[in-house]
Amino acid sequence: MSPSRDDAPRRRIRLPHSQLTWSDRLRMLRKRWRLLLRLGGATAVAYFVSTHLLGHSQAFFAPISAVIVIIAGAGLRARTLFELVLGVALGVLVGELLILLIGRGTWQIALVVVLTIVVCTLLGIKGLAMTQAANSSVLLAAVLPGVNAGNPAVTRFLDALIGGCAGLAMILLVPRNAVRDIDIEVQSLLKRLAGVLGLIAEAMRLQDTDVAERALDEARAMQPGLQALESTAASVSEITRMSPMRWKQREHVGMYVGAIRDFDNAIRDARVLARRTAAMLRHHEQAPAGMDLAAKSLARAVEIFADDLSERDDFEEARRELVDAARIAVTALPGAMTMNTAAIAAQVRSLAADLLYASGSTRDEIDERLDFD
Repeated sequence: MSPSRDDAPRRRIRLPHSQLTWSDRLRMLRKRWRLLLRLGGATAVAYFVSTHLLGHSQAFFAPISAVIVIIAGAGLRARTLFELVLGVALGVLVGELLILLIGRGTWQIALVVVLTIVVCTLLGIKGLAMTQAANSSVLLAAVLPGVNAGNPAVTRFLDALIGGCAGLAMILLVPRNAVRDIDIEVQSLLKRLAGVLGLIAEAMRLQDTDVAERALDEARAMQPGLQALESTAASVSEITRMSPMRWKQREHVGMYVGAIRDFDNAIRDARVLARRTAAMLRHHEQAPAGMDLAAKSLARAVEIFADDLSERDDFEEARRELVDAARIAVTALPGAMTMNTAAIAAQVRSLAADLLYASGSTRDEIDERLDFD
């Protein structure tokens, strides 16, 4: 007799447990106070304006649009954010006009969504804004307007526009901390750069090719972090331009943004420095005496520079350390040098120059500081 399905062993399904503790969740909640304030303020304002000032009944599209703009628009660039507001309102307008002509039903919803996407494509609206436009058109196609609600094409379009504008206003009135956001990414990037330079110094001191290769891998892995920093820099720059609450941060944010190109050059130089160090050690060339101290001094200079940038210091200590690192590298070169040892000294000097540029030094000042003849 074959076993029945009921006799077969049953596997207990276990749902994954969250690794977050209650204290972690409370900490996350405290960090989201801006989001909570934006959502509460924007939905209340949008509903009040649509219901009490304009007299719209069923003004649910106003708070819904506010929520969409605030939640979906977090961290977006200004152009994309405006497109999102327009996309939500446009989805409502196009959908409602079509529904007035063809009525409501199953095939009507499909047609409304398709035509909304067509209109968005023709107007150049894409991505998240197009998605929200489609969502809006589906919602209005499924919800019947109330009796004596006026022309739904006009009222719902205005509600969506009011909600989007309310959400946008709250984003500007309760903005993210521009300096803190970019500083977090810059500090992480410079810490990794200092770590790479520390590995290079260790590889030279120990004559260890594996350590040099590890430094090269770490340097190569920094590129995505730099790209993320560039995106954050563009976003926080717009915040300091558009939000009155962050106008006083413009100068400090400008220091970070102005240094990004120099950070890029410094990371490239660190990558070349690691590659040359690995090549030198693979060929069993002896690292020049004191060259490891130059790399170590350079790592220390990066750490000091990161602190000075965060605290808006004068960078003088970082500049001295950078110049010292370049001097040690140049003076450490032996009389009979190889291509690798010469390139290593040149890269240390070049990386020092990159961070001197980032500190605000001019080309003439850098040439004078790094002239060791």
